[in-house]
Amino acid sequence: MEWPDKPVELTDDTLAKFTSEHIVAVVDFWGPSCAPCKMIAPIIEQLATEMKGQVAFGKMDVTKNMKTSMSMGIRSIPTLVFYKNGKMVKSKMGFIPKGRLISEIREIL
Repeated sequence: MEWPDKPVELTDDTLAKFTSEHIVAVVDFWGPSCAPCKMIAPIIEQLATEMKGQVAFGKMDVTKNMKTSMSMGIRSIPTLVFYKNGKMVKSKMGFIPKGRLISEIREIL
């Protein structure tokens, strides 16, 4: 299994495979016109590099992947969804500062 060092662009068709291939994965559900999404994106980029080998980061554009967004009940963006062993363990809505995001991830490592 290859650990990505940057967020992987996910789709309705690739989400399940991505989350099941990595022990811990964090997926950012975002949209192109969302200001808080643009604020959290560089933090996720940094963490993808810093936490390579421990956590895989993905991002899913909700405007292009409505099926997944609707089935998961994503109502606000950004929403970060945390997976462990392919199963969703928690989700957080809105902008999250880097330190708090690291704490949220460490809880499931």
